[in-house]
Amino acid sequence: MVETSDLVIFWAVVIARFLIPLSIPRYPLPGVLASLILDAVDQTIFQLFTNLPLEGYQGYDKALDIYYLSITYLSTLRNWSNLYAFKLDRFLFYYRLVGVAIFELVHLRPLLLIFPNTFEYFFIFYETIRLKWDPKVLTKSKLITAAALIWVFIKLPQEYWIHVAQMDTTDWIKANPSNAFILIAYAIFILGLAWWLIRDLPPTRPGLQIEALPVAGAPVLAPLPEEVKKERERLINKQVLEKIALISLLGIIFAQILPGVRATNLQLAISVAVFVVINTALSHWLSRRGRHWKSIMQEFIVMSIVNLGLVLLFDFFLPAYDGSINLENTLFFVLLLTLIITLYDRYWQLHTRNHVNSGNSGSGNSGGEGEKSS
Repeated sequence: MVETSDLVIFWAVVIARFLIPLSIPRYPLPGVLASLILDAVDQTIFQLFTNLPLEGYQGYDKALDIYYLSITYLSTLRNWSNLYAFKLDRFLFYYRLVGVAIFELVHLRPLLLIFPNTFEYFFIFYETIRLKWDPKVLTKSKLITAAALIWVFIKLPQEYWIHVAQMDTTDWIKANPSNAFILIAYAIFILGLAWWLIRDLPPTRPGLQIEALPVAGAPVLAPLPEEVKKERERLINKQVLEKIALISLLGIIFAQILPGVRATNLQLAISVAVFVVINTALSHWLSRRGRHWKSIMQEFIVMSIVNLGLVLLFDFFLPAYDGSINLENTLFFVLLLTLIITLYDRYWQLHTRNHVNSGNSGSGNSGGEGEKSS
């Protein structure tokens, strides 16, 4: 029988892994570092302080990893004023997501070396710069150089070590304690690269810019141009297509790592498209009647009810067509995706207003972070 203390520790960690990433949009660097650390130590906590079997946790662990990275990407919509940095980070995010999806389908570990998670560390680099500088000082060449250095000198060795060689750093050091000096030397080398990269930046600003500007404190911007409004009012537009692509990739990944999923990838993609279009249609219907979401929480609750209702309808009618779903896993999946869709919709509006109205939608650098982000 599972002890109560074990369950308390287990659920405390799981809830923390769900809630801490939600701090990333408002506190980007502390939030992402806390999520990264918790992801690294959660199973160690279980091993040290509980007697729980962890076999069933592996799938949910991977799902929560993808969830946390998705929230991290969405926070760039909300906060990043340097448009070229945003576009580069978006590419790195989807590049990794595609790689993970392919890996989960074919289970070839070298794929994770080909599709490294450069996105995460590039995000940390940008937010570290934002602590002391306005990110508009980051030119295209500096951003590309930063991404390349992270890719080659941090992520490739890490991905090889973890996924190809499947080595454990702690065991490696225990086998030969002098190996710790190799890690220290490499860390000094990485710090040297970081210094070389930022050595020519202008003088720092006073204090630390840890917190992103709250949405309520965002400046009131001019109305969107008519062509942008018309694009957003279309039921199928670029943002809807991106949401379908994003959620479909997440769905494929979740389907491979969560137990009991019986849908094919095509069925998942079609279901995701239906969910996204229905959610978008509902938002458009409300908008045309002059009603708008008062808060992210309100939108999330209403959309969750709608999507959970759709899931229950699927669960009711599928047996008549010799189909079925794992209701528990589906509800978990739908709640996570509803949250992601909600944040995407809200933050894309802020992203569009910041960059369209500031007139930098095609530039490499954008306006100052403290004044433009929201």
